[in-house]
Amino acid sequence: MRADRLVATLLFLQSRGRVTASEVADELEVSIRTARRDLEALSIAGIPVYSQPGRGGGWSLVGGARTDLSGLTADEARTLFLVAGPSSAVTPEAKAALRKLVQALPETFRAEAEKAAAAIVLDPARWGDRTPPTPPHLEVLQQAVLQEVQVLLGYRDRAGAVTERMVHPLGLVSKGSAWYLVADTDNGMRTFRVWRVRAAELTDQPVRRPPDFDLAATWQKVVAEMDERRGSARVHALADPTLLGPLRGHFGNRLEVGEPTDDGRVSIDIGFAEDHDPSMELAGYGAGLEVLAPPEVRISLGEIGALLVDRYGAA
Repeated sequence: MRADRLVATLLFLQSRGRVTASEVADELEVSIRTARRDLEALSIAGIPVYSQPGRGGGWSLVGGARTDLSGLTADEARTLFLVAGPSSAVTPEAKAALRKLVQALPETFRAEAEKAAAAIVLDPARWGDRTPPTPPHLEVLQQAVLQEVQVLLGYRDRAGAVTERMVHPLGLVSKGSAWYLVADTDNGMRTFRVWRVRAAELTDQPVRRPPDFDLAATWQKVVAEMDERRGSARVHALADPTLLGPLRGHFGNRLEVGEPTDDGRVSIDIGFAEDHDPSMELAGYGAGLEVLAPPEVRISLGEIGALLVDRYGAA
């Protein structure tokens, strides 16, 4: 593993210009003594690394020497960081590898790669639907985000009406298999489901980007607002412990799991949108789930049960 660490140390030097042994130790999560030994090893191996003692000193590369370890073209680098940007699904090891890679990229490629990484948020949590994974206009919207140009967007709303508007694309978010475009409009910040995009035409007009815009933070606000809207009506129930896995897969973060009860079941709360009928989703869990409140959901489940018995018989 020392060879990997020496390469990582060199890349860190390249990205920072001058570093201390303490900074290298923090970055690579090793001891200061190990970091100093690695820096000395680079110098001994013929890498133009030198140390400058005293206050404000540290380790530097002679003449800002650079080494391109990536072998990537500009398009390959941009595509990689579009796919593997700051995703919550990316492992710490993958994040470390991406950090090393972006440091190894030539200066001309690095800005594009970092811009691509900042233009995409990958959010693996699902909202229960199975939208096809590759909307037809996704590639055009990716280009718009990277080139920072406005888009003439044809969009179909929930009622099926198609409208046309000029938008300022600021970023794309993948949530499960669904893609969303975050864009500024004349009516303020909006989130568009990419699968509902009917047309996307690039323009030569630059994007109006808010100076303090942060895609990840903006998306977290969107998720919080959506969860609040979807969870405005609450159902309290008791569930068989074996159902907790399927319930989590079904309801995601709308499900809150409480304490076990004396009979071995688990107390749960599930959020539903106000205009949604919870009984239609809960009936399939049968005897493994007992709704305690609200009473109208209990009544609705009873009616569903009676209809099923009437149609299929008590047997």
